Amino acid sequence: MNIIVAQYLEAWNATDATTRTAAIARVFTETATYTDPLVAVTGHHELDAAIAGVQAQFPGWVFTLAGPVDAHHDQVRFTWNLGPADGPAIIVGFDVAVIDNGRISQVLGFLDKVPATL
Repeated sequence: MNIIVAQYLEAWNATDATTRTAAIARVFTETATYTDPLVAVTGHHELDAAIAGVQAQFPGWVFTLAGPVDAHHDQVRFTWNLGPADGPAIIVGFDVAVIDNGRISQVLGFLDKVPATL
C-alpha cells in the first residue's frame, strides 16, 4: 500500500499537465471519487481539475507523507502535509482511500490543520 500512496502524492504534486494526467490514469480507476470538505469530484477529468486548482491556489507547495501508512483489506489511510517545498507544512490532513484492483476507487479526505487565512 505504500507504493499506491506514494503514487497518489506524486499525482497531486505533478504540475505538468501531461504528467499529471498520466499519473491520475495510473493511480485512479476511471470512475474514482474524491471527497473532502472543499470539493467532491468523480472521474479522471474532475480529479485533474481539482488537483490543478489546488496547485494554482498554492503554487510551489508540495504534498508529503506525514507518517506511516495504515492499511487493511482494500483500504488505506495516511496523513499528509502541504506546504512550501523548502518550508514547514501549512496544511495537514488525512485521507482514506479504497483500492480496487491496484488503483484507487474512492478517497475520503479530511483537513486537520488549516490556517484561518491563506
